[in-house]
Amino acid sequence: MEIVLHPAYFPNIYNFAHILKYDVIWEVFDNFQKQTYRNRCYIATDTGPLLLSIPVKHQKGQGRQLYRDTQIDYSFPWRRDHWRSLTTAYRSSPFFEFYEDDFLPLFTDSYTGLMEFNLATIKLSCELMNVDFPKRQTTSYRPVIDDLADGRNLVVSKGNYPQEIPPYIQVFSDRLGFLPDLSILDLLFNLGTEASSYLKQLGESLTVR
Repeated sequence: MEIVLHPAYFPNIYNFAHILKYDVIWEVFDNFQKQTYRNRCYIATDTGPLLLSIPVKHQKGQGRQLYRDTQIDYSFPWRRDHWRSLTTAYRSSPFFEFYEDDFLPLFTDSYTGLMEFNLATIKLSCELMNVDFPKRQTTSYRPVIDDLADGRNLVVSKGNYPQEIPPYIQVFSDRLGFLPDLSILDLLFNLGTEASSYLKQLGESLTVR
């Protein structure tokens, strides 16, 4: 089955399960919207979930801008801050050192466009799990999609998902319990090579409209 999804910043686990299960077509003609997973993700820290947000440039005099035209704002040291947060949160996880050298370039290289950067985070995550990275993209914006599965709502931050995420061992689960709705980064740093098996198992119960 084919599904249309938004490229998100290191998509959350529920979103990523769709990437493994379905034939993905990336939505590249929508407008940028604030407070969505287009430029944010959540990781686990010793005090609970932490929001990592990428600052973006807003075009003056225009109410809306296309997601594909949205540029990253490097006047803030967000790359340094995000990497420090990841290092602090996951340095004791089983697989952080295993993947550290793979992820570091994403936080040192410069990407002009937010969408370009997000696709790079997804591509790398796919490569580390030995799964194919989807390359197909939409050719126009369609408000209503009735011939394909529409998963674009998955980019909404703190969305209400139709099913629970099965627990897995997390770095701080002994004191915080299981934290759902986290980035694919959390799954990779905690499960490593077993991350794809977890996502495929989760995908068996997925249903889309």
